[in-house]
Amino acid sequence: MNPIYNIRTDLALESIDEGQANQISSIHDVKTFGKVTVHQNIITKEMSESLGKKEGIYYLLEINESNINDTDDLRNIENVLTDILKNILKEEQITENQKGMIVGLGNMNITPDSLGPMVVDKIIVTRHMFVLHPEEVSPGIANICAIAPGVMGNTGIETTDIIESIIQKIDIDYLIVIDALAAREVKRVNKSIQVTNAGISPGSGVGNHRKELSKETIGCPVIAIGVPTVVDAVTITSSTFDFLLRYFQQKLEEGVSNADRLVIQEKIDLQNTPLPSEETKKHFLGEFGALTDEEKRSLLISILTPNGLNMMVTPKEVDLDIENLSDLIGGSIDKALHPLVH
Repeated sequence: MNPIYNIRTDLALESIDEGQANQISSIHDVKTFGKVTVHQNIITKEMSESLGKKEGIYYLLEINESNINDTDDLRNIENVLTDILKNILKEEQITENQKGMIVGLGNMNITPDSLGPMVVDKIIVTRHMFVLHPEEVSPGIANICAIAPGVMGNTGIETTDIIESIIQKIDIDYLIVIDALAAREVKRVNKSIQVTNAGISPGSGVGNHRKELSKETIGCPVIAIGVPTVVDAVTITSSTFDFLLRYFQQKLEEGVSNADRLVIQEKIDLQNTPLPSEETKKHFLGEFGALTDEEKRSLLISILTPNGLNMMVTPKEVDLDIENLSDLIGGSIDKALHPLVH
């Protein structure tokens, strides 16, 4: 598969946004629940190759306006995510009586990559109850097991091979997989959650793609939950230039002098301020400003990557963010699978 966009992102919405410049679109629905904005995109088979994303339903929860350290905000996000998981379970015709396995992908020893294993530590596992004392299991409790298989660099085994072996041994009907992702937009790092029935490629968040986990490779439905926890240096650098241009554009509109433009005295909405004209871009950034987004990224990649400077970057608050995100994702999975938890 050779997607026509050269962007570093695991988020379908970002790929679709980029694809709109090439007249590629998808079925898109947006709803707001309190401080949470939910995007639903359906990627068809025809769109799949061009967008570089598998066919399926993709939800993206944007939680920028929420404070995941606030109990009320956290509960609202958890409830929204629970409803989305229930919708996908229904779409995949997964019932309460079927056997599920939760898979936490990632490396517990690397904080931005530890989301999956941390979620596994916080969910309710019940398979042992069904094996040992099935008569004592209350209605409303699903048959769930869980595993954090580690990463190939530590185990020497493909993650997909581990999971396939377990499925053959204990008869699993569906998987829910949690992993850390990469984003193209800095604003989405630790501030968005993607849920899809299209599966996932372990290690994709850090550019280390392994054999994918999907219905086609595993033989059962695979629901993937991912949070972008990193961006690469090229993305940050490219975004910074855009922010500079947006800032200069706003100051031009306000009639601020050249000297005063260098002193920012107030918070500016850099995300929603429009980019200036091509002429203005070139005025402020010279020949670099005249390049297209793709040309800018290609130039930055060619400069940073050979010198080992295209690093993966995460916010300094990542420890607390991962802790809170794992709490809400684990809670949402429990509520979606075990009605008795409500």
